[in-house]
This record gives sequence, C-alpha cells and structure tokens, in this order.
Amino acid sequence: MKTNDDSPFPKRLKEARKAKGLSQKKLGILAGMDEFAASARMNQYEKGVHAPDFKTVKALAHILEVPTAFLYCIEDELAEKILYFCSK
Repeated sequence: MKTNDDSPFPKRLKEARKAKGLSQKKLGILAGMDEFAASARMNQYEKGVHAPDFKTVKALAHILEVPTAFLYCIEDELAEKILYFCSK
C-alpha cells in the first residue's frame, strides 16, 4: 500500500520503536518479516513511502506495547494520553 497522505503513522511508529530501544531491522524481524528485508521495509514505513496492512500494524503495536490508536493519532497531546491511559 503506497501512502503520501500525511498520515501520523510513520512518526508514531518511529517514536514507539525508539522508546522500545529497537532497531528497524529487529522490529521488522519480530513482526515476522524476512530478516533481509526487515530493515528496508521498516524504513519505508517510517518514511511514509509505504504503509503496512492492518495485520502488520497490529503485530507492530503488540511488539511495541502500544495501542493501534496511538499509531494513527494525529495530535501529540492525545497520543500521550492514549499511552498513559493504556499503561494503567
């Protein structure tokens, strides 16, 4: 799926990945991607070149321990509240 729609997903994905201390490659591998393609695919997701299907989004959210809503939240303050609420 190609994207150029100013989705918040790339920013939130990168934010959550860094907070978890994972490399792009490691996150991709944990999400079930081929180890040789994982880094490139995750890089494309974080740059907004391509968007993952929802099954992959759910896997990434599970690994990153964030709700899927966080990954699509436009407003920074609301994204923080989603994380706070879900951590309780």
